[in-house]
Order: sequence, then C-alpha cells, then structure tokens
Amino acid sequence: MSRLAAAHLDLAHALADAAGAVQRRYFRTPVAVDSKPDESPVTIADREAEAAMRDLLRARAPGHGVFGEEYGVEAPDAEFVWVIDPIDGTKSFICGRPLFGTLIALLHHGRPILGVIDQAILGERWVGGDGLPSTHNGRPISVRPCAALGQAVLFVTSPRMFGSFAERAAYQRVEDAVRLPMFGGDCYAYGLLAMGFADLVVEADLEPYDFMALVPIVGGAGGLVTDWEGGTLTLRSEGRTLAAGDRRVHAAARELLQLA
Repeated sequence: MSRLAAAHLDLAHALADAAGAVQRRYFRTPVAVDSKPDESPVTIADREAEAAMRDLLRARAPGHGVFGEEYGVEAPDAEFVWVIDPIDGTKSFICGRPLFGTLIALLHHGRPILGVIDQAILGERWVGGDGLPSTHNGRPISVRPCAALGQAVLFVTSPRMFGSFAERAAYQRVEDAVRLPMFGGDCYAYGLLAMGFADLVVEADLEPYDFMALVPIVGGAGGLVTDWEGGTLTLRSEGRTLAAGDRRVHAAARELLQLA
C-alpha cells in the first residue's frame, strides 16, 4: 500500500468500527423511518453512524475534508477528503436484510487512494488501497476471468434506479446479454465482484459516497470501476457506474450502455 494510504488505514478501520457499533445496536429493531426530499429512506442509525464517524475525523484528522450522505460536505478542497456513507443500502437495513454496508473512501487531491466496505452484522470487511492487493477480512482477493457477456453474472441494486428511458433501455440491453442477472445488494455486490463471485455491476443515480470507496477495492482485486463511458469516476461524475472483473466484459457492456 502506498505511504499515504497506509498512514490512514488505522483511521479507516476505526471509522468502520464506529459505524458498525451503531448499526448493531439498531439492526432488526423497530426504528422510525423518515423520508428525505428525494423520497429515499433514512433512520436514526444512518444519522448516528455518520455522526460517530465525523466525531472521529474531527479528533484524529482535523485538517481533512468530509463528504457524507447525511450531513453534507466540509472542506471539499482539502488535500485529503473522506467520502463516507454510514449505511449504503438503508432499504435493506430497515427490512432486516444484512446486505447493506458502510462505505469509506479517502481521496487525495480528488483521487480515491483507500476504500473500505464494512458489513458489521455479518462481520465482513473489504479493504483496498494504492499499491496493495485488496482483501476480505485480511485475506487477498481477486476477480475472476470472464471472456464474454453471455458468461457473466450481473448485479444491479434495482432496475428502478434507471430514471430515463435511455438509461432503462441501455441497462436492458446488458441484462438481456448476460447469463444471470441478480438484484439487490448495494455495495455488497461490489464486494462479491472483487472476490470473483460476480462479473458486472451496472448502476445509475449514484452519489460520490455510493461509489468512491468501491474504486480502489475493485481495482486492487484486478477489476475496474468507471462511468458508463469508461471514464474515471470523480466527485463530479453523473452517477452512472460500470464495474467489471474482466476488461473484456467491461468493454462489451460499455458498448451496450451507450446512450446516444
């Protein structure tokens, strides 16, 4: 792992631990569910988990920026910015399904150099960073080869995330081409891809806190995560993501995802 990523790894683990402690306290309990302006659900667990993470960052990395789902952006132009999602998959959380996760990314000058997916209920943690193979619970992981879309397992959280007719049609072309489409999973699906149990994830309508942590994890396992055009994901990306374990299926899916 690069010096910069390694220097912040302990803090990333501490952030995941703090969020997980909150999740375990509320999981499968009758928590109230509120709706955000975009109609997405949010709970006290989301808010308390992010608050705990931000408290740690203020104490241990006071000069760093933060971009979080629940409490917005602080110092976005800082050299280091933490991009955090306390519960990626709140719908799964409120339904008692342990396929949500905490997402933690560290950006250096806008580039993700460290990523964590943590599933506190199942006790699973994926870590990826510059210069180090990605791991699952401390063991190295890798993607699997997949030569063609007809052999691929595809994940998507929900077909309803494709908001426009063009997006829905593009996604449907990919679904029709793969061997097995699977639904649900949020960030957990990217962890499975990095371990070689899936080949593609196609999604849309995401925010940076939904995908930044995934880039170094999938990349460190030998895959790649880009936008639908194959471009680098940034804080300004439109939120359409394409993850693949094999560059051959990435290229084939990218062709089918062309919107114009």
